[in-house]
Amino acid sequence: MAQRTTGTMPRRVALRGAGAMAAGAVLGAGRAAAETGDAPPPWMTEQGGLVAPYGSPSAHERDVIRRVTTARKLPSIVSIKTPLQDLTGIITPNGLHHARCHAGVPAIDPERHRLLVHGLVERPVSFGMDDLVRFPSVSRLHFLECSGNTSLYKDSEIKPGLTVQDTHGQVSCAEWTGVRLADVLAEAGVKKQAQWVLAEGADAAAMTRSVPIAKALDDAILAYAQNGERLRPENGYPLRLLLPGYEGNANVKWLRRLKLGATPFQTREETARYTGLLADGTALQFNFVMEVKSVITFPSPGRGPKQPGFWEISGLAWSGNGRIARVEVSTDGGASWRDAALQEPVLAKCLTRFRLPWTWDGGPALLQSRATDATGEVQPTRTRLIAARGANFYYHYNGITTWRVASGGAVTLAA
Repeated sequence: MAQRTTGTMPRRVALRGAGAMAAGAVLGAGRAAAETGDAPPPWMTEQGGLVAPYGSPSAHERDVIRRVTTARKLPSIVSIKTPLQDLTGIITPNGLHHARCHAGVPAIDPERHRLLVHGLVERPVSFGMDDLVRFPSVSRLHFLECSGNTSLYKDSEIKPGLTVQDTHGQVSCAEWTGVRLADVLAEAGVKKQAQWVLAEGADAAAMTRSVPIAKALDDAILAYAQNGERLRPENGYPLRLLLPGYEGNANVKWLRRLKLGATPFQTREETARYTGLLADGTALQFNFVMEVKSVITFPSPGRGPKQPGFWEISGLAWSGNGRIARVEVSTDGGASWRDAALQEPVLAKCLTRFRLPWTWDGGPALLQSRATDATGEVQPTRTRLIAARGANFYYHYNGITTWRVASGGAVTLAA
């Protein structure tokens, strides 16, 4: 006679099954111990913990965190750096993504947030978030770098104890999802006289930057999601401007207004700030594109080789001009170079992971990486960069970084 079944397992059967599984796990651990001669670790002899509704890293990774610094007199001015030396691949987890906040993080209600498009347009338009997400969406992987990242122009900035997080932690990479800015501007109708777009944020600083209309109509994105989830508040929730390859400050967060005009708007952030002071005393404005750059993340300060033998040198390269075409690595301070392997995917305006096998003899070494992008631009030495710009330039530092490896394996910043 066929037995009638239901979709619900009887409680006694479930308990019996759970007991059998637990007993099986203990027996399995016992068999493994008998075969290897080792006692099973405690996590093999007991049931594991419960799962939280929103996942968190392992407790053993508690030290893989961002470094948050604030201004002494105004704590709402915040700089957050990514622990690049602790990451693998090219994607930065949202909880470790770098950020820069000039007036703290606004608590914006997405139901009330709106984006105004006005100025030299055929018809001013105001969009709510529901309106924007109805546009066709795009998703792209791009790096985002603060223009003040690294900045080792002055000799006084060369401090041996600095880590990759200290020197290069204001660059991160994510999958950004949103709508093409060109599609949104088309709804308003761009007038022929319009050559610039003023982007304004909804934070207390009302951050504003001028952006060339050519960039706005090219690959600019109005992003509302990052790595598969809505933007984190410190990275612009609910809406930010993403300008692939451009300096971070121009990628205005908490975006609330776009005004089209015939000339740059000469805001504070592109006059008193984010301009480069050249050696002859003149200032360079609208230096948007982040130039080709790379850094070795292993070995690096705090993560040196533990004993002589085989190790893999690994790092990251990127360029606001497009794809990385080549990365060379030197272990003797630039006297000789070897081509590193570029790990797929190699994408435009995106971090690229490079790797090179290295047999360390246990002696001193000087590690460097030199990137070349698809336009042929080659990452310069620090000496060449300072000769071209002077030591007071501050922004857009992309010089070759040198890590000094000591005989015992300790790594320090050399230049």
